[in-house]
Amino acid sequence: MSPRFTPQAREQLLAALAHIAADDLNAAVELAARVERILQRLVRFPESGRRIPEFPDESTREAVIRPYRFFYEITSDGIWISAVWHSAQQPAPPRSGGTLLET
Repeated sequence: MSPRFTPQAREQLLAALAHIAADDLNAAVELAARVERILQRLVRFPESGRRIPEFPDESTREAVIRPYRFFYEITSDGIWISAVWHSAQQPAPPRSGGTLLET
């Protein structure tokens, strides 16, 4: 099973890849390959991502694929990527009553 993206996270990833591809298509292809490798690792080792340093008490974790941070949750039906942020961005606190991150 592959990790699943929320619609918001999918849009964020596609926007990042499009931005990179506008300057360097090979760099975008390489980033996409790195993303695929790391996300497949999460399927095998879901807790390998770290807790978000800004919110250590929350259940949301992150996988860092420089220069991006992939925020995810482990649920009974798999891994859900909830946000993809450039590392220069500051994450918003998780929503009350849930753990998916807002932008």
